[in-house]
Amino acid sequence: MDFSLTEEQQALQISARAFAQKELSPLAAEIEARNLPPSHAMVKRMADMGFLGINIPEELGGLGLSNLDALIVLEELAKVSSAVAFPAFEANVGPVHAIRHFAPDALKQRIVPAVCRGEMIVAVSMSEPDAGTALTDLKTLGVIEGDHVTINGSKRWCSGGGHSDAYLVYTRLSDAPGAKGIGAVLVEKGVPGLSFGDPETLMGFRGVPSADIFLDNVQVPVGNIVVPAGGFAKLMEAFDLERCGNATMALAQASGALEDVLIYVQERQQFGKPLADFQAVQMKMAEMQMEVEAARLLIWRAAANADKGLPSILDSSTAKCFANQIARNVTGNAVQMMGGYGYSTAYPMERRMRDAWGWGIAGGAIDIQKVNIASAMVGRRFDQRR
Repeated sequence: MDFSLTEEQQALQISARAFAQKELSPLAAEIEARNLPPSHAMVKRMADMGFLGINIPEELGGLGLSNLDALIVLEELAKVSSAVAFPAFEANVGPVHAIRHFAPDALKQRIVPAVCRGEMIVAVSMSEPDAGTALTDLKTLGVIEGDHVTINGSKRWCSGGGHSDAYLVYTRLSDAPGAKGIGAVLVEKGVPGLSFGDPETLMGFRGVPSADIFLDNVQVPVGNIVVPAGGFAKLMEAFDLERCGNATMALAQASGALEDVLIYVQERQQFGKPLADFQAVQMKMAEMQMEVEAARLLIWRAAANADKGLPSILDSSTAKCFANQIARNVTGNAVQMMGGYGYSTAYPMERRMRDAWGWGIAGGAIDIQKVNIASAMVGRRFDQRR
């Protein structure tokens, strides 16, 4: 058991940090102010750096590295902001991995390399007005008719909604009740019958587009079925990797805040000495350091245990739950320690705090992760309906 990064991983981390600070950092404030995602040119630039296919096999256009390598890069990008890192989040831990692992070969060969080249962004479309945490209550229905699937329904809270090039739509594909009837179909933007609601205005996540999705007799080829009815467990298996990505995005808000506040307390003086010389500040900084390091180790363990496969629900939910919680603590403490500078929109700290709260809601709320953890511990699912 080795807790140190390899020389190659250290080089990858340094490269990602330099890229983020030089090329992404100048864009973060503009993206936040305009609430617009990174440009296609910037997404293509990330692809040229290899940051959109880190843990994708080389035969599908990626670098063929591990999930841990992908999460190392993702943290460095997300330290700048959630928005600038979001294309890398979608490409390295998002629904493209459900396509990679479970889609028919023709669909896999068409979609995954395009994502790695920065030519396509794929978003996941799961939640509905009456199916969020209770995801198996979803009502969107796909009917297989000959060589195509006709889909009707509506989706909520789709990050990337209206902006992404394709959507992995969770839908019913049979009359079987609950999870047994659920599968997933890839729906590409521009297909007749696909439309979007107004962009959401959220507390945080500015620059991460979100909108309702409406499917009105949308028809796609049967070859776009990524997971057939009865494959809900496979979808959740792929989603365990996205949980690790969510945890990393939360961690990055905390680790970025800690790096910034560490500089601040050494430069800012009160009562004739640096803030870092006050014991109360020292105690708080130590607590923040412990929380950040513990979260990072839990995330890295989940990734390392899975090697190049998909993490377990126990490891991924534990990492997500803890990282979501400490991100709120660390960023909140950083805002308090920086006072007016932390609360001002002229500096990134208050943005980190708002985004930190969002990651604890997205991808399965904190308390749901605790249910997942307990379920894995006892070896059975808990029926929330009884």
